[in-house]
Amino acid sequence: MAVLVAANSGTTAPAAPGSASPTEPELVLAPPRARIEKRRPAWLSIPLRFLLPALIFAGWWIGSATGALSPRVLAGPPKVWSAFTELLGTGQLVDFALASFTRAALGVALGVGAGLLLGFAAGLSSLGEELVDSTMQILRAVPFLALVPLFIAWFGIDELYKVLLIAVATVAPMYAYTYLGVRNVDRKVVEAARGFGLSGIRLVLEVILPSALPGVLMALRVCLSISITGLIAAEQVGTNEGVGYLVTLAQEYNRTDYMVLCVVLYALLGLIFDGLVRIAERYAMPWRRQVAIR
Repeated sequence: MAVLVAANSGTTAPAAPGSASPTEPELVLAPPRARIEKRRPAWLSIPLRFLLPALIFAGWWIGSATGALSPRVLAGPPKVWSAFTELLGTGQLVDFALASFTRAALGVALGVGAGLLLGFAAGLSSLGEELVDSTMQILRAVPFLALVPLFIAWFGIDELYKVLLIAVATVAPMYAYTYLGVRNVDRKVVEAARGFGLSGIRLVLEVILPSALPGVLMALRVCLSISITGLIAAEQVGTNEGVGYLVTLAQEYNRTDYMVLCVVLYALLGLIFDGLVRIAERYAMPWRRQVAIR
């Protein structure tokens, strides 16, 4: 917003007929100050992001080295590293990680795709909302872990069961966030787009979807986090590869080093998923940095 600034030249000129009093200062428009975005430099921001995890890791290492943490309760970093190199040398670690990643990716793709379509159908049409919303609210209220015995009875214990369980775990959050994002699109923006001749699929893709995109990407982040839980549940039954299978072996042989390694692998998988969503946000919403509160 422009600012009115009083200009005083220090000289007094005779007043012209009909002009303002010579004692009144002249008001001019000053240009607004540019929006300055204060960001920490990368050399400071990146270490701050790793500060708390580094402190937790240091406490874990010190507790294990001093004997405060029993190896039967929590294996120390050296033992976990030995388990990592052992599995990496045999090739099992790469195979298990790829198997888990593939299951999670397929389940998320199926669940997110279905939730996205259903969310747009319910958000854009009252008929779609009447047909879909009640069923999705019921599905959202039912814990997906309660469906594990039914899914095993219906689909067996093969890959189909695992992928569908992850899909069911992610479809409800995707639907809820997408529906909310579509419903919150400003009606005036849609009416203005229609005034310029946009309608049908072009209106959805060029106006409604970009407006709902923050909610959709947040839903994707939530779905990817929930998919890790679904993956853990799915890999506990009827599998001979995957990180969940490694957890089962660690429980049978009481290998706490393998258990901690599996937790680290799940955490890395979650970080990979979150990083992919952040990259998608940066390229899909380049304007957000200019309007965000920070």
